[in-house]
Amino acid sequence: MKNRFAFQPRYFFFWLVFFELCRGLFLGYQYKATAQLSVAEVLGSMGHGLRLDASAAAYVCLIPFLLFVIGSLLPRFQLQRLITGYSAVIGIVLAVLVTADLELYRVWGFRLDDTPIQYLNSPQEMAASAGSAPIGLLLVLLLGLLGAGTYLYKVVIGRLVPLPAWFGRGRAALASLLYAALLVVPLRGGTQQIPVNQSDVYFSSIAFANHAALNAPWNMISALVLRAAEQPIKPFMPDSTARRLVAGLYPLAVGTPAPPDSSALVLSEPRPNVLFIILESFTSKFVGSVGGEKGVTPNLDSLARTGILFNNIFAAGDRSQKGLVSLLSGYPNQPTTSIIKFPRKTERLPHLCQSLASVGYSSHYYYGGELAFANMRSYLQAGGYQKFTERNDFAAADQNSKWGAHDGVLFDRILGDLSKQPQPFFVTAFTLSSHEPFEVPMKPHFSGTSEVEQFRNSVYYTDYTLGKFLREAKKQPWYAHTLLVLVADHGHQQPGNSANQSPNKFQIPLLLAGGALRPEARGRVISALGSQTDVAATLLHQLQLPAQHFVWSRNLLAQHNPPFVYYCFNNGFGAVSPQGTITFDNVGSHIMDRDPGTPNSQLKLGQAMEQVSMEDFARK
Repeated sequence: MKNRFAFQPRYFFFWLVFFELCRGLFLGYQYKATAQLSVAEVLGSMGHGLRLDASAAAYVCLIPFLLFVIGSLLPRFQLQRLITGYSAVIGIVLAVLVTADLELYRVWGFRLDDTPIQYLNSPQEMAASAGSAPIGLLLVLLLGLLGAGTYLYKVVIGRLVPLPAWFGRGRAALASLLYAALLVVPLRGGTQQIPVNQSDVYFSSIAFANHAALNAPWNMISALVLRAAEQPIKPFMPDSTARRLVAGLYPLAVGTPAPPDSSALVLSEPRPNVLFIILESFTSKFVGSVGGEKGVTPNLDSLARTGILFNNIFAAGDRSQKGLVSLLSGYPNQPTTSIIKFPRKTERLPHLCQSLASVGYSSHYYYGGELAFANMRSYLQAGGYQKFTERNDFAAADQNSKWGAHDGVLFDRILGDLSKQPQPFFVTAFTLSSHEPFEVPMKPHFSGTSEVEQFRNSVYYTDYTLGKFLREAKKQPWYAHTLLVLVADHGHQQPGNSANQSPNKFQIPLLLAGGALRPEARGRVISALGSQTDVAATLLHQLQLPAQHFVWSRNLLAQHNPPFVYYCFNNGFGAVSPQGTITFDNVGSHIMDRDPGTPNSQLKLGQAMEQVSMEDFARK
């Protein structure tokens, strides 16, 4: 006889096995793609997918586990019947979703999400899309899955054993409640700081292996939740007008030819190493070389005197994950969401790593924190990085920050690895010490305990570790053949407590430096307006690589770029030109701030940028 108090663990285990069975069915149905995987990659899909399977199983178990608590208290409660009925309904729904996903993936190339919901209002299109599907085969597979699930249910779970007479109902309810509380762990995907998401199961450079690791029903619910949180932007103008305005800024984004690029090359060799350092929250307000406070970033300011400094650059958004996509894919931000939340969309973005890999660059991505944060791993995995170093790759003693490993530890690891990195390399490093709560492992350089002083000290610490790293790097043979790209992921409201929409909050430094710069290029200061999204095209032009897929990115060293920058904040945008800045609130449909002399045409151009870029986002 099975123990009554083992019923809940058995119930959870059943759904976990059921989802693994579904993954096996998916791999079998996509046998052509599966055949291209190694045994290790197939097993990797099964193993890595367990986290999402466990999360999905925990969600399915929530209601039965709560019913079990009630049934333990009430002797006449029809617990067996309710759980069996619930399991049958949920099992049928899940089997239908899993079976539909088999063919949808074959046709569309991405796992089940909220896309089919878009067809509910157009049944004719739905029927047309399903016209070529092997309905008979899918029905057989559905029935087979239901049959296997039913058999598995009987074997693993079976009938509910009555509560022993000697065991009190209060104690039984407490035990059942404990099992329900424990569901929080698999539901979140573990005890880590960040709840499980698609990034946690992305483990391979092969997209299909990562897709196979996803749990289709979990993926669909996640997409529905994200979609529900989106707030569609009402068009400001006819599409033709918006596209005509955007064509003057980013012609490739609307399918019009781009003007010829005659910018001079500033590199001494065509294929230098590229060390791309993204500096957490490095607002221009703390960088003296671009007009900020003196003495906070002495190493960055010193390096700027021997490099090419861009002192009029704006972040595209206000979050790390948004800045990451803007820098590495040259893609604009969204005012009501972030494209990095949608792996299916980010897989369609261009990526610097992919462009450089096509001409023989090796790659490595370093971050002291968890790459699962905000779906960064899925985005970077799709970008083609060959190796990753993140929080769990550092010794426990080196995880000396709330977020993971501080920047000094990070730079030491990079310095030790670069001598072994195949050249030419594209190595990306993302710092974290200047992120809240601004606690750093050094004696404060600036006095005071306010948040602003803590932030200032954290930026000073990152700059200090950067300077220490660069002094040692210059002694290495690879440095003479390396281009350094240093840029912030976003700005910050401090110091000065800038308003959420203020351009001061979005202004960031950008610096090109390193041994690969030509001597005559050193010491240049570029004051032209530019966006974070323009870094990608600028780098590719200097490497003499095609940039036509980076349609939202411009070469900052070109001579005749229209002086205009667009950035996003929460449900609004800012538009910057030499005439001033204008910011617009989408919710209230009104201008928030406007510098004197800023023309109405600038507002129209900002509205056109938002409208066209959001249409592009929706299509991906």
